[in-house]
Amino acid sequence: MATTQPAPASATRAHPVPKRTSPENLTGAQAVIRSLELLGVDTVFGLPGGTILPTYDPLLDSKTINHILVRHEQGAGHAAEGYASATGRVGVCMATSGPGATNLVTALADAHMDSVPVLAITGQQSSTLLGTDAFQEADIVGMTMPITKHSFLVTRAEDIPHAIQSAYHIASTGRPGPVLVDITKDAQNTVTEFVWPDAPNLPGYRPTTRPHAKQIKEAIKLIEQSTRPVFYVGGGVIRAQASPQLKELAEATRIPVATTLMARGAFPDTHPLHVGMPGMHGTVSAVTAFQKSDLLIAVGARFDDRVTGNLETFAPNAKVIHIDIDPAEIGKNRAVDVPIVGDAAEVLAQLTAELTASKSAALDNDRGTWWSQLNTWKSTYPLGFEPNDQGLCDPQYVIERISALTGPEGTYVAGVGQHQMWASQFVTFDRPNSWLNSGGLGTMGYSVPAAMGAKVGQPERTVWAIDGDGCFQMTNQELATCALNNIPIKVAVINNSSLGMVRQWQTLFYDGRYSHSDLNTGHESVRVPDFVKLSEAYGCLGMRVDRNEDVDAAIATALETNDRPVVIDFTVPADAMVWPMVPAGVSNDQIQYARDMQPDFDDPMEEL
Repeated sequence: MATTQPAPASATRAHPVPKRTSPENLTGAQAVIRSLELLGVDTVFGLPGGTILPTYDPLLDSKTINHILVRHEQGAGHAAEGYASATGRVGVCMATSGPGATNLVTALADAHMDSVPVLAITGQQSSTLLGTDAFQEADIVGMTMPITKHSFLVTRAEDIPHAIQSAYHIASTGRPGPVLVDITKDAQNTVTEFVWPDAPNLPGYRPTTRPHAKQIKEAIKLIEQSTRPVFYVGGGVIRAQASPQLKELAEATRIPVATTLMARGAFPDTHPLHVGMPGMHGTVSAVTAFQKSDLLIAVGARFDDRVTGNLETFAPNAKVIHIDIDPAEIGKNRAVDVPIVGDAAEVLAQLTAELTASKSAALDNDRGTWWSQLNTWKSTYPLGFEPNDQGLCDPQYVIERISALTGPEGTYVAGVGQHQMWASQFVTFDRPNSWLNSGGLGTMGYSVPAAMGAKVGQPERTVWAIDGDGCFQMTNQELATCALNNIPIKVAVINNSSLGMVRQWQTLFYDGRYSHSDLNTGHESVRVPDFVKLSEAYGCLGMRVDRNEDVDAAIATALETNDRPVVIDFTVPADAMVWPMVPAGVSNDQIQYARDMQPDFDDPMEEL
């Protein structure tokens, strides 16, 4: 396992391109490894097979690249995502052709939805066999084109350096994302003159990073005119490493900040200007701030359905400033008054500079009336939970204690479902890149391998995978990878013996008809599998906790154990639910604070 890590580079900018090397004769396979070395890649997650074997041979000789052998290619893809999301550098994974490559598809789609810079290298059948349905042949370029920023098919050895350099550049610049390079076996075996290009040659690929000055001035006008503005912060702020610029602008203007599921940690939870997380399971204060606002300043956000609810009724009285490096996102779902295309860090910095230079009235506005209203919502409808009456662990309490005992320097990774929502609510996030989850695609099985990748990228940090019993069973084989490679992640399985979010919807919308959502892994079930025994079989420390009284001790043991992975099976009730909630497809005005309990916004004290 690598112990020394290079300095992080911005995910929105290419890794510095090394100077051109002198020509030398290498096989295509050697060219792959040499290219990765020149790009500063220090870790590759992968699993060998027939068509990628030529490249695995010189990989054995690399002095700078640490290869981690996963147990399933999907695990390699999610590990590369976790590495990238934690460090800001490009995550790299490798697989063979056919089923090896297709096993990467889920992870690539996940990275695409959440703008994670990933480079996937796959082997392919020899060029003479393409299109013949040869053994383990699959058109992975065709399959992945819709779910990657770009995909390359390389059939000539001499094209390998340019393809890999270009793929790395595309993945790490503009709006980050996954790029796939598929290399035929004969291209890997052919000897050619290796020449490292001076720079990527990509006509037409020129991401706009600097905002237009006119749009900056128009945005300033709207900010000055507004009385109820809100920052709508998306994951793009984290990918752009723009948290310092966001904080400076928010503090200068006293505009409240709401951080989406993908943006948790982009602005500190403990900051007085933070109003919470918007969305289906967001805080009442954040959801309502959007609905009552007269100006949304959206930064690196997508106006996706989980935030907006019924789009036609979302923030009905708000004008919109939309800042994004991807022009395709601006105006895609919501009409925009001021579009600003550019890197989030640069745009936010310029907004602050322009406000300061013009001595804008927006800097002297304490927004007292607006903040009085917001603080009323925050204090009246805080996050909380009702302790269960079964004597079992409360999932919210478990996660709250993991956060409290680990602290803000920890990294928290979640799968998808109830545990993901509870983690987003009850972990306190005070730094960017501390929260990793599958927000866009919603991928079960993401957590364990992504936590593994995060730990490899930042071995000095404590990394928790907060997982559900359903998600955990999809990719827990990567615990073997962790145990054998000295990657001591901590796994908290929130075990309600069911597909928890499915069960919650079945309770609320399907009259309690629990069609095929019981997993029999937990309380009063046959416990198949027994997660403690399973963890021990994988070389981990396994524990089970059934009561709140024992939670702290188990977490303390996990934090003290760094010679192997730790898995804690937390037994929680099957009927625990995530609140607040906006049911799918309805207006955010219909947010429920708890079951059958809607906030009262008709109180005269709450009138704007």
